[in-house]
Amino acid sequence: MSWRPQYRSSKFRNVYGKVASREHCFDGIPITKNVHDNHFCAVNARFLAIVTESAGGGSFLVIPLEQTGRIEPNYPKVCGHQGNVLDIKWNPFIENIIASCSEDTSVRIWEIPEGGLKRNMTEAVLELYGHSRRVGLVEWHPTTNNILFSAGYDYKVLIWNLDIGEPVKMIDCHTDVILCMSFNTDGSLLATSCKDKKLRVVEPRSGRVLQEASCKNHRVNRVVFLGSTKRLLTTGVSRWNTRQIALWDQEDLSMPLIEEEIDGLSGLLFPFYDADTHMLYLAGKGDGNIRYYEIGSEKPYLSYLMEFRSPAPQKGLGVMPKHGLDVSACEVFRFYKLVTLKGLIEPISMIVPRRSETYQEDIYPMTPGTEPALTPDEWLSGVNRGKATGATLEESSRHSPSSSLLPFQLLRMFFRQQDEIRRLKDELSQKDIRIRQLQLELKNLRNSPKNN
Repeated sequence: MSWRPQYRSSKFRNVYGKVASREHCFDGIPITKNVHDNHFCAVNARFLAIVTESAGGGSFLVIPLEQTGRIEPNYPKVCGHQGNVLDIKWNPFIENIIASCSEDTSVRIWEIPEGGLKRNMTEAVLELYGHSRRVGLVEWHPTTNNILFSAGYDYKVLIWNLDIGEPVKMIDCHTDVILCMSFNTDGSLLATSCKDKKLRVVEPRSGRVLQEASCKNHRVNRVVFLGSTKRLLTTGVSRWNTRQIALWDQEDLSMPLIEEEIDGLSGLLFPFYDADTHMLYLAGKGDGNIRYYEIGSEKPYLSYLMEFRSPAPQKGLGVMPKHGLDVSACEVFRFYKLVTLKGLIEPISMIVPRRSETYQEDIYPMTPGTEPALTPDEWLSGVNRGKATGATLEESSRHSPSSSLLPFQLLRMFFRQQDEIRRLKDELSQKDIRIRQLQLELKNLRNSPKNN
């Protein structure tokens, strides 16, 4: 028999985590002390947003990515909510639009000015009211423009069409608080985990539950679709209270394909999946570890690669979208780690070690673009379409993603034009008054005694 290595040959076997130097971190941030199990952080290629501790109401910071270092205590905030902010998410198609939800039962849409905030922002572009209790989760539809999902403590999921600023569908199949929502690649299916210990796959437009698993042995906390593999991965707790992951077939949730115990720690396990590299990252809340695996199509499905370790515990993690990565450094994933005790946001780059400095095509396959595939009306009418994979990551990183003209922008342009019209009318009126004054002065000069 020929000798065979014990490990799988993989181009990602030696991926390592590289922490940014202190001057490239974000320091002095009063990160929220809220115990809600969310990341409290959202990042895109332009901005970093972090939910902060605040007295009265809820607020979050929005910092341009290049503005690293110490953040001043009086740095302007987005502070329009009347209750604690529980979740924030950037619009995937337009990089200065962010959604937030709060204990005040509202969902709000904010437009961040070019270059970031210069003063506190209290006025949202849209204020959305439809939940009867606090709202814990928001998620943008992955392929459709201006469709937003929100999950509240009223056990309801509302689907909002932001073109009209109203909910267009309510998903009412849960019997307890919804813990997590995840979409498949084209957004035609929604997976949810719930406090009622059930994992569900839902058709979001009809609200119909297609598959349901009652997870008594594996108490599900988080769920994520594994790209286009028709599989789901969940993190949870075993009957012996150990942290555990399970892999499921999305079309048959009667039994998990595999279950694997991770460790005996108590913090929540956050799963992150990269569909381009087929890598799964598991980050523990309250510890400093990030484990990573490669997902295969055949048994054993999960292949352990390595673990990033840090003594600083993480409260949550933001993830940079693919077009914001540094391809020249062979970076395949980037986390933004919230270290509450230090008031620090720490970028962690996952890097494939390569000697060559040229673009590495094998680790950067074609990736979905940043243009929406559908309009809200198309998606609501039943059309499914994935985002086009028309660009390599090298091309995406060279060109900043263009954003289509959304109703927010059209509305803003309309108001700007209205302001300009008013200004010109005022200017014209002032000139008319001045002309009349000059005509009167001329008439007085002609009629004065000196001219007779």
